[in-house]
Amino acid sequence: MTMSPSPRRSAWAQGFAAVALLGCALPAQGTRADYARCEGLRASVEGKVSRSRVEPRWIDGGPRFWYRVDAGGGRFEFVLVDPVAGTRESLEKAPDGAEPENGGEQSGRRRANEGGRRAGARRTTDSPDGRWSAFVRDHQLWLRDRTSADERRLSVDGSAEAAYSAELAWSPDGKRCVAMRTPQVVERRVPLIESSPKDQVQPKLHELEYAKPGDPLPVGKPALFDVETGRPIPIDEALFATPWSITELRWEKDSTRFTFLYNERGHHVLRLLAVDATSGAVSTLVDEVAATFVDYAHKTWLHWLDDTNEFVWMSERDGWNHLYLCDARTGAVKRQITKGNWMVRAVDHADDAARSLVIRTMGAHANQDPYHVHFARVSLDGGEPLFLTDGDGTHELVFSPDRAYYLDNWSRVDLPPVVELRRSSDAGLVMTLERADWSALLATGWQVPERIVAKGRDGTTDIWGVLWKPSTFHPSRRYPVIESIYAGPHGAHAPKSFAPWREPQSLAELGFIVVKLDGMGTNWRGKVFHDVAWKNLADSGFPDRIAWIRAAAAERPWMDLAHVGVYGGSAGGQSAVRALIAHGDFYSAAAADCGCHDNRMDKVWWNELWMGWPVGPHYAEQSNVTNAAKLQGKLLLTVGELDRNVDPASTFQLVNALIAADKDFEFIVFPGAGHGAGESAYGQRRRRDFFVRSLWGVEPRSD
Repeated sequence: MTMSPSPRRSAWAQGFAAVALLGCALPAQGTRADYARCEGLRASVEGKVSRSRVEPRWIDGGPRFWYRVDAGGGRFEFVLVDPVAGTRESLEKAPDGAEPENGGEQSGRRRANEGGRRAGARRTTDSPDGRWSAFVRDHQLWLRDRTSADERRLSVDGSAEAAYSAELAWSPDGKRCVAMRTPQVVERRVPLIESSPKDQVQPKLHELEYAKPGDPLPVGKPALFDVETGRPIPIDEALFATPWSITELRWEKDSTRFTFLYNERGHHVLRLLAVDATSGAVSTLVDEVAATFVDYAHKTWLHWLDDTNEFVWMSERDGWNHLYLCDARTGAVKRQITKGNWMVRAVDHADDAARSLVIRTMGAHANQDPYHVHFARVSLDGGEPLFLTDGDGTHELVFSPDRAYYLDNWSRVDLPPVVELRRSSDAGLVMTLERADWSALLATGWQVPERIVAKGRDGTTDIWGVLWKPSTFHPSRRYPVIESIYAGPHGAHAPKSFAPWREPQSLAELGFIVVKLDGMGTNWRGKVFHDVAWKNLADSGFPDRIAWIRAAAAERPWMDLAHVGVYGGSAGGQSAVRALIAHGDFYSAAAADCGCHDNRMDKVWWNELWMGWPVGPHYAEQSNVTNAAKLQGKLLLTVGELDRNVDPASTFQLVNALIAADKDFEFIVFPGAGHGAGESAYGQRRRRDFFVRSLWGVEPRSD
């Protein structure tokens, strides 16, 4: 069927508007009613899920506790729990003498990686015995005897170009000290123009210290000194010649050596090094090497066991992120603590006395989504992990103050929370405390998100994602598809836990199918999966994304793949534009906010980790700016003029290149706004309008 186009509605949209649905004409899309549902969705679902949250209030340090739970309909219920007796009692009010309901942070709730990582030796000007005090004079490091006022110069190589700090890491016996000697570099300053300041008519110029890929960095190296003689002890720097960072400097208790963590610039090498306090000889305890990158930002963990001369080390050396028990004197691996085609996501708690760790895992449950977070306890002395969680969802734990019991709160995007009480000793279920009631939410017409798994680019790797439908969904209709994209290699980004509202679900109310997934190159699926991103950020997982969307549509004929859009911010903004540059035959419209469109323009740490160092030709080859002439489809660009995360000039340079290539596009600059300006109310409205026009072919709010 063909129809003549109109100024307001394309032939494609008009055609579908004429198709009968259950004996009635299909309603128009992008109408005022659609916008009302879109903009009001968050408020309409608020408070529609009850019994979903338990915050334990421990009584006299536990294990008994009470909590207040939302019982629905504006009612609240108080519950008293005795884990030892296995009882759960409903009350009319909080128990007498119990901690008040707003009584501070709960014991047992700990952040990932807490309990193991230590910051290293405390740095101070004063020696442990209080005799010496360090100071810097004429760029040299000196000590002053606090009793006699005698002064002793330690360094001879200090200068304006390489300065010493007077904050020292002293050996426990006070006979040696380590100072950091740091090269002084001219740091890049990025100018930002505030066009419309509130306190004056004229614009303001701001400057931001902001290192970019390839810039010189002020990274110090350790220098060792003999306090008694006042002489430096030379250290051979060959094993830490090109530092990105030197951290976790730590003295042995017997003062015979100190250790530190060396992260080489370019991130191919991460070394744990030891320096002999007498000779200055440097030895390697751990030499972590990768042909691509060592993900130091997310997969390093070091925990010293002083009493047994051991340490625990985190590594991807076998292709999966795992933990290793090592000899502290030699660095030799004594035992691989965890093993398998799954990931240690983080270490939550270390119990040195029991020689055990509580860890977060991903992918260890073969029949579940590999991104679900599960918890386990592992022994440093071997044996299989004891999994503390098993429900098919992603989990969060809260332990009792004595860690004898814990609450397990788990959910999925398509399953509201379940809260269980379990024993730490054997992970046994004591009782189910709550199962969330979402009947009021479903009664609003709320559409349950779909979890979808399909094969990626290689035809074998599973790609996981989520799909949202409008509340007016009917399978007889065909809907344009919009992908919410964020492909940053630092994480995995498709949601896994339950939430009554997420922004993609609001966008779906305008008559779209909205999807979000994690393609190859994102994190937490093993080293091979992750390495796709190396020197290859332009890939953004698109071959997997397109394959996934096509596979989903093959089973869902209401997905219209002739009209596919994509949107994202920051790294997602970079990817959204890349979709139209490299895959304009699939994506026809993109909205990109605050994008890092050329990785040479963005922050040094994020880009060098994934794109490598030194800066090579691949940076320019993958730039949206240098490839702007290849852009196809409709594009909306947004940026905040005071973005301190991604240099806003990156977006302006893309605009310049698009103009030079004679490309049509829309562009909004937000005066005075920072990173994520496109997520403002105005930015979201313009993005919604853009997709209604571009994919439905109608004017927004046209009835």
